[in-house]
Amino acid sequence: MKRFFRKALTLLSVYYAYMLEYRAELILWVLSNSLPIILMGVWIQAAQGGRFNLSPVDFARYFLAVFIVRQITVVWVVWEFEREIVEGKLSPRLLQPIDPVWHHIAAHVSERSARFPFTLFLLVVFFLLYPQAFWVPSFTKIFLFLLASVLAFVLRFIMQYSFAMLAFWTERASAVENFWFLFYLFLSGMIAPIEVFPESVRAIVLCTPFPYMVDFPASILVGLPVDLARGFLSMVGWILVFLGLNRLLWRRGLKRYSGMGA
Repeated sequence: MKRFFRKALTLLSVYYAYMLEYRAELILWVLSNSLPIILMGVWIQAAQGGRFNLSPVDFARYFLAVFIVRQITVVWVVWEFEREIVEGKLSPRLLQPIDPVWHHIAAHVSERSARFPFTLFLLVVFFLLYPQAFWVPSFTKIFLFLLASVLAFVLRFIMQYSFAMLAFWTERASAVENFWFLFYLFLSGMIAPIEVFPESVRAIVLCTPFPYMVDFPASILVGLPVDLARGFLSMVGWILVFLGLNRLLWRRGLKRYSGMGA
């Protein structure tokens, strides 16, 4: 266990230093996830007529929470792994005494730490421009939100890493992720809260993994009605499903990779 933590701290420190070399790029990454802030203005105007159960302030808080969730859960592992396969960079990592996935995990966690100051700055600017939306969630909501956000990141990471395994068979594994992202975009709650979906549509969407990666943690933070037990159990269930798929594709793909002379 002591050796594990020592290796983990070494990887995190190395990748954190690496991320700090690209501070300007980090700012662009943070801003690239600002779609929820743009959509917030649209939904605030739509809520003025009272056609929804949510008020303009509720929409503002929700999309701000979505913005925070997106900062925590953004993942790019499929493109990195695809490049490693195509360029043969996976071979030297297979010689190391750790699973290559830990390099990607360390890079993602370190990037969150490096982008935190920029995210905090944007939050301060938001509340200065829209002070009506300022609120202080309870400690319980903050704890559940952080727990749900971490699980959402794990689910998003394992899901995308599973698609990355297809790089053993095709050079465009990222195309699968791009297609999957369309469903993620419209069904996760990033475009609109699941709360405003028709009841029949909402029941179907809640059976997929998408709403638990954005809408579920965001709704917890702002206090919208959610089924906590179903939400957390669904997240753990989908994580286990994609984890099993990932390990299966990894073992079979690795044999194929070795067979290609790597």
